[in-house]
Amino acid sequence: MCYHVKVNNQIQIMFNGHKKFAFALVTLIFFAYAFYAYAMMHRGSGMGTQGMLGGSERAENSFETQFYKEENNDFWSYILSLFGISNKPSEKEQTQIKEKLKNALYGAYPKEANPNGLLREFNMVAAPSEVEIVPGYKTRVWAYNGQVPGPIFRIKLGDTFKLNFKNNLPQETTIHFHGVRVPNAMDGVPGVTQPPIKPGESFVYKFTPKDPGTYWFHPHVRSFEQVERGLYGILIVEDEVSEKYDRDELWVVDDWRLTQDAQVYSYFMIMPDLMHDGRWGNVITVNAKLKESLKTRPGERIRLRFVNSSNARIYKLDFGGLDAKAIAVDGMYVKENFNPNGFILAPGNRLDVDIKIHQQDKGKTFVIKDTFEGQNNELGEIAVADVPGKKLPDFPYPHNDLVPDWREAAKLPADKLYVLDKKMLGMGRIVWTINGKAYPDYDPVTFKYDTFNKIKFRNDSNNYHPMHLHGQFFKLISRDGKVIDEPFFRDTVLVYPGETVEVATVPYDKGRWLSHCHILEHADAGMMTVVEVE
Repeated sequence: MCYHVKVNNQIQIMFNGHKKFAFALVTLIFFAYAFYAYAMMHRGSGMGTQGMLGGSERAENSFETQFYKEENNDFWSYILSLFGISNKPSEKEQTQIKEKLKNALYGAYPKEANPNGLLREFNMVAAPSEVEIVPGYKTRVWAYNGQVPGPIFRIKLGDTFKLNFKNNLPQETTIHFHGVRVPNAMDGVPGVTQPPIKPGESFVYKFTPKDPGTYWFHPHVRSFEQVERGLYGILIVEDEVSEKYDRDELWVVDDWRLTQDAQVYSYFMIMPDLMHDGRWGNVITVNAKLKESLKTRPGERIRLRFVNSSNARIYKLDFGGLDAKAIAVDGMYVKENFNPNGFILAPGNRLDVDIKIHQQDKGKTFVIKDTFEGQNNELGEIAVADVPGKKLPDFPYPHNDLVPDWREAAKLPADKLYVLDKKMLGMGRIVWTINGKAYPDYDPVTFKYDTFNKIKFRNDSNNYHPMHLHGQFFKLISRDGKVIDEPFFRDTVLVYPGETVEVATVPYDKGRWLSHCHILEHADAGMMTVVEVE
């Protein structure tokens, strides 16, 4: 009897001990989760108006959620780390995963250009000019060949592009071909790939593009002023797909800060712009028009190319009931065509859309809008004539089946972390930093040619940062631990306030390449760095 009592008491003690341990473990996990959630919610808090709206904009933006695949289990990684346990792959496993992901890219886009022997030569001059943006007013601008947007250069894939450029501006300048994988010496970055072109001097840009698509070019000297004054143009590299469309149209979306007499407000890099999300204008234009109108008829199939040339403004596209499918992002064909409604067009981004005008659209007008941060800005319209139509061209949506699935990269640690933030210096001066350094001071990194590399952008500020990488394409891997499998490549990705974004790239182009925020005021205030590929 005593023996049984003793055993039962021991069992009860053990049972009570296990309950206490279980309770302590659950309590630890609860408080760890609360701390983790609090940290995630409040990192980057204290944001200004645009930053606050940006956070809600991101939360309600359903466009990106269609590409979310699974959680990255950051919380459980955090819990395991409290006990000194890591769930990351071993170094050997990391090497194997990287090799697998690198191999998955092969064929998606070429390593080298394939010249066809045809030279396409153009001349272009940058100089002060005047254009009519607001009806009845002549706005003084800086322009390429006297027009805004500048020239639209159309060449075929395989053509060699040669541009004889003359600088007749009162400032030094260069030309950067945004998104084009050019030889490093043709990238147009002063102090990195070429000296600045002085007033009155000339420079020849010559290269064979490797990829078809929609690209644009702009200065990389005092971009915050020169782009705002109107210096940007378009390079379209056509392939066999271009010939299938009835129409191939271009909408360059920009905003201007104009005075009451329709002149460009000539104070740049002012404190409110630097403190917040750059220079947002008071007038939005498409192709330098207050309202672009595209006239069409039933049965037409249109390729409409969007380019965001704004200094800082972000657009959220609404196609107003049109039968539209995205076919390319940042110049490159997508793997799966998707509904472009809600697509975020950050500065530097491009989007190509396939639009079908059906017989039942006869006589209708479709308004394309920007709804970012709850706005309702009309960008332009597509007006369908009330006339009998023709048969709609029947061909598959252009796509690239070889865009890889890189979700497994979420398991890998970052090869490079970039922390984005700002610093307040003496006398009210502000600099924007990457890893605590403001360009020309920067944290150097070298990636090996044809190797898989993962980059993490951690935005510790309360502002937007569309991060652009010269010379390479990349894929988005995750946002704040949510694994994303976007069916396309990018050269520019928007990092929201307080957000952490992971991207991955396999560099095919050697040289020293700039990486920077494409809010031009942030870039000029220091948010730039250099990535070397060797």
